Amino acid sequence: FIYTTAKQDYAKKLLDVLDPKKKLIRRCLSQSDCVCSRGCYWKDLTRLGRDLAKTVALDHTMQGFPAQAANWILVPQWSGDPQDEELLRLIPLLAQLGQA
Repeated sequence: FIYTTAKQDYAKKLLDVLDPKKKLIRRCLSQSDCVCSRGCYWKDLTRLGRDLAKTVALDHTMQGFPAQAANWILVPQWSGDPQDEELLRLIPLLAQLGQA
């Protein structure tokens, strides 16, 4: 899943770059799937329709509901560096979570 606070048309353009053959990303949630409060868009993980006890989200910001803070793993913002290996460093943690 991709979950972004960006508008749907921008998210679609991004997905065309990230997954041009439409084989990696099954679903994209965008700004219309967020909750707007006081002009800020918040990612509500319940919109995924999954058990939150078995759900984690990776993001460079905490744009999720405070009640879901335990579900979020903060990662550095990607700057376009093709040598960035931050997600590879998370494999051991994600593997442990997968076994839990």
